[in-house]
Amino acid sequence: MVGAAVGLFIFYSGLLLSLFFFVDTKQFWEVLAHPSTLFSIRLSLIVATVATFLALIIALPAAYALSRFEFRGKRMIDTFLEIPMIMSPVALGASLLIFFNTPLGELIQNKGLYFVFEVPGIVLAQFATIAGLATRLIKAALDEISPRYEAVARSLGSSPWKAFYQITLPLAWRGVLASVILSWAKALGEFGATVTLAGAMPGKTETMPIAIFSSLASANLDKTVVLILILVFFGLGTLYAVRLAGVKRRYD
Repeated sequence: MVGAAVGLFIFYSGLLLSLFFFVDTKQFWEVLAHPSTLFSIRLSLIVATVATFLALIIALPAAYALSRFEFRGKRMIDTFLEIPMIMSPVALGASLLIFFNTPLGELIQNKGLYFVFEVPGIVLAQFATIAGLATRLIKAALDEISPRYEAVARSLGSSPWKAFYQITLPLAWRGVLASVILSWAKALGEFGATVTLAGAMPGKTETMPIAIFSSLASANLDKTVVLILILVFFGLGTLYAVRLAGVKRRYD
């Protein structure tokens, strides 16, 4: 069993180490300092953060409702949260693209809200990809907190909102924080839905995953390797943050 774990570690480590074969330190900093690379990094960080924030606004109350209440259609709604997980990102992006060709979608764009081949389309594609995941992860965190704490608080005169804000949320904050971090990392690395809806226009909608694809297609291995390493850096950083969020202090 230990050998299997070590084998997987060697496999993934070998993939990462192979990247350094194609780029040295000087090339790395030259490619990193290039305006197109900096644009892709900056755009990716901004849109992933905005998409995660919007997803959190929806996911937190949705997760609380699914965790605490019984209502008609709950199972169906709970099941539909899995759509972004079972549906390929390209198919999800294609569905969004088709939606904006319907009368309702055209009406939205005619009102000045442009998504197709625009930066807001990146945010929408990432939101569609992570909203269900964020809700599922936050619900799992809330499920670990007994509803009795809220019931006791409400019996002492607290409002439902106050009981949630002062009792449940502080108890579940590590799980909620980990959910947000993982959702952000998922949005940062999203490719399929983004490129389908927003396109791959350099200097406009080229996020890091799209820049990796474009660079590889044009045989620009230096830029490809640098962007992959940056994504790996952010990915490992977020995973480490999740580990820290999951570690309980001794006096908790």
